[in-house]
Amino acid sequence: MNILVIDDDENIRGVLSDILTDEKHTVFTAEDGQKGFEYFTSEKIDICFLDLWMPKIGGIDLLEKIKEEYPDVEVVMISGQAKINHAVKATKIGAYDFIEKPFSIDDIIGAVKKIIREKKNIHKGFDQDLIRVDIIIGESPSIKIVKKLIENSAKSDARIFITGENGTGKELIAREIHLKSSRRRRPFVGVNCAAIPENLIESELFGHVKGSFTGASSDRIGKFELANTGTLFLDEIADMSLATQAKVLRVLQEMKVTKIGSSKSIEIDVRIIAATNKDIKEEIKKDNFREDLYYRLNVIPFYVPALRERKEDIPLFINFFIKKLSQENKVKEKRISKEALDYMKEYSWPGNVRQLQNIIERLNVMVPGDEITLEHAKKYLDEESIKILDDNINSKYEKYKLNVARDEFEKDFIEKKLRENDFNISKTAKTLGVYPSNLYSKINKLGINIEEIKK
Repeated sequence: MNILVIDDDENIRGVLSDILTDEKHTVFTAEDGQKGFEYFTSEKIDICFLDLWMPKIGGIDLLEKIKEEYPDVEVVMISGQAKINHAVKATKIGAYDFIEKPFSIDDIIGAVKKIIREKKNIHKGFDQDLIRVDIIIGESPSIKIVKKLIENSAKSDARIFITGENGTGKELIAREIHLKSSRRRRPFVGVNCAAIPENLIESELFGHVKGSFTGASSDRIGKFELANTGTLFLDEIADMSLATQAKVLRVLQEMKVTKIGSSKSIEIDVRIIAATNKDIKEEIKKDNFREDLYYRLNVIPFYVPALRERKEDIPLFINFFIKKLSQENKVKEKRISKEALDYMKEYSWPGNVRQLQNIIERLNVMVPGDEITLEHAKKYLDEESIKILDDNINSKYEKYKLNVARDEFEKDFIEKKLRENDFNISKTAKTLGVYPSNLYSKINKLGINIEEIKK
């Protein structure tokens, strides 16, 4: 590792240089921030030990400059007269650690070893890109917009509100924002608000003290506190009750959290990223979601496009998942025929990327030969369509009476088939087994607006 030590104390520079050289690192030293920063233009610096108080350029100012221009350099702050607010500020800017003088040899060696270990883990992940699933795949215009927005917003602490259908990768985007931010070495804590029972969600978010309610047999740290100095991802936030929304709003206003059963407030420093698969403005109109909370959260809005809105990315996903499965299972990589690829590209994918991944895994197991053909793709996608329609019956249509449910089901099914057939009436009618004139009648009766669903 190339390590730079910037400190105006000659003795400190000498001690650190000796310790780190003995550990087989290449060490550069500088007595002030101005000379220290010059090393970044001539040497590949991996780690920087930086004194807080120095002439010409102060440690905090230099830290900001380093993290802005060389974000991959890990900076360890050192000081003999620091206060807690200095440590907090340095951490927020992106300092890896804060070591107080007088320090021990173990303090220095331990910090370096920890950085090296984490860097190796990160590089190992990059080396295995072909089998990673936590990367954003796609080159379509709509996903390029999302990638650009991630780059532009990651470095700030602004709150982010992500909308998009289930299975589009909202949590993946939240994690990517966190990994590209100055908080990347700090916790990323995710909460699925829809999966937690109403009577437990406040305890989950804010924590509780022992004996505060029946079953509270010990103290519990809430997700807000767990995510302190890091990022809290509130997934499916529109499923949160109005009462809980009000309490979350108060936490965001004060940046303090109070455990259930306690009177003591805990200050927090958390970046909030929220997400939902619902039409949030419609939820606000229905009084299901607080408008003031929405405006607190929606500083930077993200929309994640559905897979059918970026069809050109589908072959990239298919090839990615096929390669991933081949490497994971140590088997020969299957081929996919052009006809099968074209068919899957034109499928509507109501379950989005998650559904596509499941189908590729199924084909990888069920197809006996080396090639996935059009017949294979049709067979397993038809089975998937039936399953999805069954799921829809169990969820969307159960609130209707029979005649309304039947009309809603027919409408959804026809719209789905129209998309699959590029809105060609003749092809769609043939797929459905009806005459085009009958399909036209159904479209008019059910109020299907083809131009609207093309959008």
